[in-house]
Amino acid sequence: GFTWIDVENPTEEELKNLQLDYNLHPSALQDVLQPEHLPKIEMFDDTAFLICRFFDEEALTPLDTIQKLSRKLAIFYRKDLVLTIHRKPLVAYEKLIAKYENSFSLHAFELTCKIVKSVLTTYEVPCQKIESEIDFYENRIFMKKRIPDLIKSLYEIKRRIYIIRKISNLTHDLVVHLGTHIDTQKSRPTYQDLKDYHTKVDTAIESNYDDIHNLLNIYISLSSQRTNEVMRTLTVFTAFFLPTTFVVGLYGMNFEFMPELHYTW
Repeated sequence: GFTWIDVENPTEEELKNLQLDYNLHPSALQDVLQPEHLPKIEMFDDTAFLICRFFDEEALTPLDTIQKLSRKLAIFYRKDLVLTIHRKPLVAYEKLIAKYENSFSLHAFELTCKIVKSVLTTYEVPCQKIESEIDFYENRIFMKKRIPDLIKSLYEIKRRIYIIRKISNLTHDLVVHLGTHIDTQKSRPTYQDLKDYHTKVDTAIESNYDDIHNLLNIYISLSSQRTNEVMRTLTVFTAFFLPTTFVVGLYGMNFEFMPELHYTW
């Protein structure tokens, strides 16, 4: 009952043809051409325009911005059309196409929910990797093993999970707004599955964010503790030499009536 089209790395002419064929809003197609857009959902007449961002496994370090860490997937949805546009291949989405391209049991809304969910699945592996890195550094910190550039490594992890957290928060608004487009009761379980999965991913992201934040605070506290121990040792030595310093200071003075000035020794 609807048309499903996937377009990879389209030219401007191809986008114009899609606009004419399916009566798409020109400003939405302008957004498709711009790679820096954040996750959002907009309505143009009877067409919903969604932008999702999937994790880019080939992204080059440093991963310090949303645009470097993720890639954009644009979705046009209405009852008779699901149109997806992206510049790079998305493995999770390719698996979804292979699974449902010959299925005739899905509504357009259900397929849209499954596409958004396939985007969210790309963040599972990065979250698991970040969790492993946090455990690794946590063990080394408490075992007091020296790691070169430790504070830099912890900051890079924090920056990465912060960006993923920001994407998840923006996607949350998209998922909530998508719930207002449920067309049939049959589609409700599919939407609920998307909502539950986003909650699962968001919980893992929040957990990683709290863990790395706490680990940084612990590392700074342990560093301060080590500094205090060094200062305490130096203070003990200073107190030990204080009497001799007093004697040297007293007998090093140069004045006529100093006690014991004319003694033999």
